[in-house]
Amino acid sequence: MQKLKSDYQILVTFVLKMSIYSDILKKYWGYDSFRPLQEDIIRSVADDNKDTLGLLPTGGGKSIIFQVPALAKDGVCIVITPLIALMKDQVENLKRRNIRASAVYSGMTVQEIQNAFDSCIFGETKFLYMSPERLGTDLFMEKLKQIKVSILAIDEAHCISQWGYDFRPSYLKIAEIRDFLPGVPVLALTATATPEVADDIQEKLKFKEKNLFKKSFARKNLIYIVRNVKDKESYMLRILNSQPGTGIVYVRNRKRTRETAEFLQKNNISAEYFHAGLTQAFKDFRQEQWKNGKTRVICSTNAFGMGIDKPDVRVVIHLDLPDSIEAYFQEAGRAGRDEQKAYAVLLYNETDISNLRRKLTTSFPEKNYIKQVYKALGNYFQIPIGTAEGKMFGFKLYNFAQQYSFNQLQVMNALKILQRNGYIETTDEVFSKAKVMFVIDRDDLYKFQVANAKFDYFIKLLLRGYEGIFGNYVEIDEEAIARKEKCNVDLIYAYLNKLSQMNIISYIPQRNTPYLIYTLPRVDEKNIIIKPETYELLKEKYETRINAMIKYCLNGEICRSRQLISYFGEDDSEDCQECDVCHAKKANTIDSVDFDSIFDAIYQTIKAEPCDNDTLHVKMSKYNTIHIDKVLQQMSNDGIIAVNDEMKYYLSDTEE
Repeated sequence: MQKLKSDYQILVTFVLKMSIYSDILKKYWGYDSFRPLQEDIIRSVADDNKDTLGLLPTGGGKSIIFQVPALAKDGVCIVITPLIALMKDQVENLKRRNIRASAVYSGMTVQEIQNAFDSCIFGETKFLYMSPERLGTDLFMEKLKQIKVSILAIDEAHCISQWGYDFRPSYLKIAEIRDFLPGVPVLALTATATPEVADDIQEKLKFKEKNLFKKSFARKNLIYIVRNVKDKESYMLRILNSQPGTGIVYVRNRKRTRETAEFLQKNNISAEYFHAGLTQAFKDFRQEQWKNGKTRVICSTNAFGMGIDKPDVRVVIHLDLPDSIEAYFQEAGRAGRDEQKAYAVLLYNETDISNLRRKLTTSFPEKNYIKQVYKALGNYFQIPIGTAEGKMFGFKLYNFAQQYSFNQLQVMNALKILQRNGYIETTDEVFSKAKVMFVIDRDDLYKFQVANAKFDYFIKLLLRGYEGIFGNYVEIDEEAIARKEKCNVDLIYAYLNKLSQMNIISYIPQRNTPYLIYTLPRVDEKNIIIKPETYELLKEKYETRINAMIKYCLNGEICRSRQLISYFGEDDSEDCQECDVCHAKKANTIDSVDFDSIFDAIYQTIKAEPCDNDTLHVKMSKYNTIHIDKVLQQMSNDGIIAVNDEMKYYLSDTEE
């Protein structure tokens, strides 16, 4: 009896907890139920307090998995994610749902970072998003001791594994902060990890025991097509004309995004281009136009798609080969998130394969070249040897490469290797709106207004338009102010800059800048150590990934879906029956009914009049050509038909 009572209590507790999670899901996201595996992962990390790795393909609803349980628990959920644009997007999404969230990343002022941490300490923030390079700062470590943390969530968790396709050394700092968070569970999430990488993630994050939840990588609604074509643009046009709905076209560089979009526009398809070099305002505009259906096709580099949850993408086309199955699977997976039929089409030719093989050399420049890039960086920023540890610099790759006559692509890859070896960190471009804060108190401000009447109206404009502007930075839009006041925006800039110079306000103009951080003091380039596991071993791994991508293109014998998911460790899958390989197999397979029908048709046609192969195929055009040839071969093997001197088929049991 006692055991029954105990079991009943456990069941009631379980039902109540899941009811809480379901209520949160419904209240904030409007969903009636979780997707498969979401509940299991939530229970593991929230109810069982276990370190948990969730491996879910793109579009699997990863963010909800940590957001829902965090809302059910006391304290702050710290979320580590590498992409600043994605981080800011998620913070804004949470705020739109009236959920308190903030972010800390490179490029923010000390005051902004301080305010974000303090809001966590005082219970004013539920989610704190952080870029990994900020984890090792003294300020964060000091504030962390005062923050009540509920869950430590790691997005894009494959970045912690040096065997993954996007290794970032700053992720290794996550394990170090776990010592300051005893009893706080880790929830690691990724869409792309081989079994080897999944094991490495759990080891690097110091999981107490292995605990992996893995959703099948099979996407039954997504049809994979691979085509070897010379004129890829024309083939792309045929696809988009025959397949209605929204699409994404991925290409290898920025120039091709524009060229491809212009090609589609000339052929009456609504298209725009997208890449990391566009201004943030332009990127936001293009993204919204596409999401709202005003632009049908986005032509982009791999800069587009991360965090974009548009469910009705009907086709994703790759005009150039990605350099890994992981990258391809993630990008292709942006099609058909609504579970309706969608297509992932990969177009390639022999030139693409040659270019991909050459990429191995470009991605791993010679070690002496890497050291020269490091030396040039020190000169570029005018940093003496032995200094600059922890210092952050705005960094324009194009300007740097041009000044020292370096190849941009090789410089970028040299920086990645320097980063893997712990010398520097780089960030993606950080767009920040303009911010203003009054740095004097209200009494002193009043005295200033009385003494400086020409600034009075503008100061009142700021005070009326922006709450909390004393002691806190608030975002402003200079152009919006100018439109409202019907004046030139330059006048607004002039007022802001003058008040800043007079120490009445602190004004941070809008900016869009990538950053480079020295994680160690600058050393003499001769003393740089490039470890084998960050160069030779990774080069071997990269070559393996390139070969896997090429093999996927060339292998026309195994179902495309099976090839992809077996790469991620699933070996018990079935043919999808829909990809180009499966359709080719169907075309080559003839059932008994079709065989009998074609047999009778051939027999009656030749009986009426002997005919050559071409004539026979014309007369039987309603049948599959491959099937006709199969039946002809069988009839010939069985001695039912033969070929005369005029190369015409005739029935063997009749006289010519």
